[in-house]
Amino acid sequence: MDEFTVKNETILGYMPGSRERKDLEAALKKVESTCEDVPIVIGGKEFRTEDVRYQVMPHNHKKKIAKFYYATPDLIGKAIDAAVAAQKEWDAVPLKERIAMWLRAADMMSSSQWRPVLNATTMLGQSKTMIQAEIDSAAELIDFMRFNAFFAKEASKYQPVSENPAVTLNSHRYRGLDGFVASISPFNFTAIGGNLAYAPALMGCATVWKPSDTAVLSNYTIYKIMTAAGVPPGVVNFVPADGPVFGKAITDSPHLSGINFTGSVPTFNWLWSAVGKNIGRYVNFPRLIGECGGKNYHFVHPSADVKTTVVSTIRSSFEYCGQKCSACSRMYVPKSLWQQIKCGLLDTRDELKVGDATEHDSFMSAVIDDKAFKRITGYIEHAKSSPNVELIAGGGYTDECGYFVEPTIVESKDPRDKIMTEEIFGPVLAIYVYDDADIEKVLDLVGSSTPYALTGAVFAQDREFLKYAAERLKMTAGNFYLNDKSTGSVVGQQPFGGSRMSGTNDKAGGPHYVLRWATPQSVKETFVPLTEWSYPYMAKKS
Repeated sequence: MDEFTVKNETILGYMPGSRERKDLEAALKKVESTCEDVPIVIGGKEFRTEDVRYQVMPHNHKKKIAKFYYATPDLIGKAIDAAVAAQKEWDAVPLKERIAMWLRAADMMSSSQWRPVLNATTMLGQSKTMIQAEIDSAAELIDFMRFNAFFAKEASKYQPVSENPAVTLNSHRYRGLDGFVASISPFNFTAIGGNLAYAPALMGCATVWKPSDTAVLSNYTIYKIMTAAGVPPGVVNFVPADGPVFGKAITDSPHLSGINFTGSVPTFNWLWSAVGKNIGRYVNFPRLIGECGGKNYHFVHPSADVKTTVVSTIRSSFEYCGQKCSACSRMYVPKSLWQQIKCGLLDTRDELKVGDATEHDSFMSAVIDDKAFKRITGYIEHAKSSPNVELIAGGGYTDECGYFVEPTIVESKDPRDKIMTEEIFGPVLAIYVYDDADIEKVLDLVGSSTPYALTGAVFAQDREFLKYAAERLKMTAGNFYLNDKSTGSVVGQQPFGGSRMSGTNDKAGGPHYVLRWATPQSVKETFVPLTEWSYPYMAKKS
């Protein structure tokens, strides 16, 4: 297999007058001026149903940018059949050729033809600012394609020991999972959609991909690029659908070989339970891989640098409206630093512009839809009415034009109040101020007060405490940061995932992830015929 190296995609700056800025602005105008018809695609053929849906811009929810269709149970079954049939032929395509397709797709995504479209559909459809879209739908997506290809190539190098190859040759190969993989992707990262659908395909699987209703347009753009790069019909089937209808159809099929999921804990619990109930009917034991979010923390030690702590927390809590699985949602601050940190947070928060995602000076835009708006504002109203919680900044919201929620900061007197323990998935930061002498009790709270263990960060200049905290909090986060924000993992640098109720911790962006979508086979070939059934010790004494 051809050797190649890989490095992370450069994040473009989009400075005024730059080529990438002009290209993006042109793409934004084009996407905003149309309502693209997005079909269901099964085995390379397009389907449309009477159940018509629309994707709107969250920051201007009267504006439709995509028309799409929910698949019926029969169509989902058709997609499953297409994937099962395609998998057999696709698995026979040499890994070297599949890797070449993925590298070609990455180059296409990086080009001036497709990069602006990926970013524009993400900015308008998911209300990401220019830099947040660039980080996600360009750089991270491209990184997933290139690094997964690299990790697959490296994994294929392993061959078992053959002590005497002239007598016996041992070999090892990876196969795709026979049957189909169901890929269920979220709205908040375009790159996750591409990874959930196409990482299994790289390894020889075929997938039935259910994109999020609120990320249909950007996800369909990925599908078009991958198809143009050479991925055959049926290998990935693009199937928007009602969640419960899709879940029942995939878990009822005997050919389900895996579920690749990012979303809520209740949904993943339901899928896991359904698989358990149907376990006797499957051809294989399905592989269940899930990432379910978190209640991520910033823990501040009395020795922490205040400026670093403040800026890191603002970015982690409020970039993309806190709608990142890794966003800081709870913070523990010692009394000795509270006034400095409080002033820093409030002053910085006041500088943040909440506005149209396409305006270059917007720090954050709208939350994704009416359901998110209702959930997030419910927590804000709880903060306003609870005797245990004090609203210290923000708290305003409106859905008149778009689903806008101000970056909100609250102080909770109770570290187990629901605003400190439940996932909000919005721009709400809850802070518990602790007595410096109670630091051990608060360290206990970090891991015991929520069921999640996705990301966490510790801020301290005391090196001994950093080492102590890294061991003490080892089980509280799958991605752990020292003097850095809890967001911003990079493919190949900080493989991402958490355990407990945050998911199965399979580390997307790392070397082991692609192997979860392969089933290895050991092969032994013998060149010296076996001619005797008995062993020497069995011979009769002379």
